[in-house]
Amino acid sequence: MDFKAWVSLSARLFEGAGVAVMVVGSLVSIVLVLAHYRRGGGEHAFRSIREKVGRSILLGLELLVAADIIRTVSEEPTLRGVIVLGLIVLIRTFLSFTLAVELEGHWPWRSAELRGMQQQGRLTPSGAQPHSGQEARTSEPRPPQEP
Repeated sequence: MDFKAWVSLSARLFEGAGVAVMVVGSLVSIVLVLAHYRRGGGEHAFRSIREKVGRSILLGLELLVAADIIRTVSEEPTLRGVIVLGLIVLIRTFLSFTLAVELEGHWPWRSAELRGMQQQGRLTPSGAQPHSGQEARTSEPRPPQEP
């Protein structure tokens, strides 16, 4: 088998892996959520399945983008092929980005900032800031207040 055939095979394998991740991930998500639904209840189960299926789709999209890149690079690049690849990558990246925002509830570049705020106790684990009547809990002891 020559090099081009190996590269073409690897692109097909990446495509298959991307589709498999989406299908298997969705099925596993459904099974896990059904088991959890019996124990817990409706709204949490809905959010859980949405998150799990969304993450499966994100990973599958990443693998499909990798397959498209491999295929375009392995074939003789033409302007048409590069434009098609660019559009496919743009669409899939947009889908990945919007799914990530929906799953995380914030822009991706805010993740590190929010994690830091959560570690400092300025955010609750869900990412919401404490109510005005609540004090943020920190792990550092506070100096006593003088009257």
